Amino acid sequence: MAKIDMVRNLGVVAHIDAGKTTVSERFLFHSGKIHKVGEVHDGETEMDWMDQERERGITITAAATTFEWKKHEIHLIDTPGHVDFTIEVERSLRVLDGAVVVFCGVAGVQPQSETVWHQADKFKVPRLAFINKLDRIGASFQGAVADIKERLGANAVPIQLPIGTEDAFSGAIDLVRMKAYMFTGDVTDVPEIVEIPGDLQASAADARDQMIQSLADLDDAIAVPYLEGQEITIAMLDAAIRKATIAVKMVPVLGGTALRNKGIHGLLDAVIAYLPSPADVPPVSGVDPRNTTERVTRAPKNNEPFAALAFKIAMDEGRKVVFMRVFSGSIEAGHEVLNVRTNKKEKIARLFQLHANKRERLDKAVAGEIVAVAGLKDATTGDTLCDPKSPILLERIDTYEPVISQAIEAENQSAKERLDFALAKMADEDPTFRFNEDADTGQTLIRGMGELHLEIIVDRMKREYGVQARAGKPQVVYRETVLSEADGSAT
Repeated sequence: MAKIDMVRNLGVVAHIDAGKTTVSERFLFHSGKIHKVGEVHDGETEMDWMDQERERGITITAAATTFEWKKHEIHLIDTPGHVDFTIEVERSLRVLDGAVVVFCGVAGVQPQSETVWHQADKFKVPRLAFINKLDRIGASFQGAVADIKERLGANAVPIQLPIGTEDAFSGAIDLVRMKAYMFTGDVTDVPEIVEIPGDLQASAADARDQMIQSLADLDDAIAVPYLEGQEITIAMLDAAIRKATIAVKMVPVLGGTALRNKGIHGLLDAVIAYLPSPADVPPVSGVDPRNTTERVTRAPKNNEPFAALAFKIAMDEGRKVVFMRVFSGSIEAGHEVLNVRTNKKEKIARLFQLHANKRERLDKAVAGEIVAVAGLKDATTGDTLCDPKSPILLERIDTYEPVISQAIEAENQSAKERLDFALAKMADEDPTFRFNEDADTGQTLIRGMGELHLEIIVDRMKREYGVQARAGKPQVVYRETVLSEADGSAT
């Protein structure tokens, strides 16, 4: 259990196929959490553990894990890129302190990149940008940085300069330390730290000067010595980048190629250097449920009253497992918590630390941690769980209305009972999935965020609950209304 200032709660978010899961897998490999690199295209990743994820090569559900890097404890959530599963990104960002946004070096900012960026803006999440796939034909680090500035309106500041382009991409210059990190491309190798090659020293000095100018615009501690021509130390730059990043005034930009193991070590170092610990973010605020006009705050300390937010529900062999972020206080297995929404006390049966679909028993969870809990039968996504003696109601997680529906029917009456049971469990897990019986036709309708979303739901019902059901054609959910008056006649 690390001290709170040595903890990072981190999400990896991006457009489809920008390389989120590959980045997450490299994090786990280099930290020693896993000993074999799994590839998305081989269907062997740790974080994409569902059968459907491995078959399709996509992330469907946000997977959480914990690993160590340079004595820091990092709680990592790998999120989906498809818009159909955008609720997974939304509820993950709600409980995270920082994010790594991955961009494709060829495509730059893509549609879902914009969506996840605006979701991060909504929760004021500090973030780093990682330009991935710099070894691909047509990749451009500077082009991607310009795209981030133009399309996202972000103050993107490169803190690295790539060495080589496309298939000649072989290293990166650290503009803070003014050293070159050379990559071999071998997945087990660490970067070799060398002096900056002579032919790149002028461009590196220019890039560093631009970085310092950007920091000087935000921080007088850099502006004064810069204008007076004094030396600006590495410690001063690190402190200024960290301060501006946590205040969401700047986005440090790094580059690499996750698949070829280029740039991952530098990105991990940047996560612990520049992204906040739970102690660096403002205390979480809510209201007293007994008097909703009274604002209440909880600082991220173990001696504060317990307060947590349930941000995800998963079913494990039919039993409910609640993922929660502990904002303050501590909790042990066997203790009672108050679910503010239901105003009922529930007992925590077991606590787990997460690693994708594997779990490790915990005796205690403390402020700043992301853990899984068994035993909370009534909890749903967005519920506040707190100390019964000091209740607090935290802001719920927004959900989205379904946009597409289709009819589904079971083969016979006994299968219908299993279908209803499976649908209820699925709806419990996923706030964007709904089902109801059509009053006119008597058909069961399932509704979701897109065709892929409903396709996965039907497939999961077959595999996890043994329900063989026939699904109709998807239909877009819409309503017709009268727009204006008109005259008509019938002959």
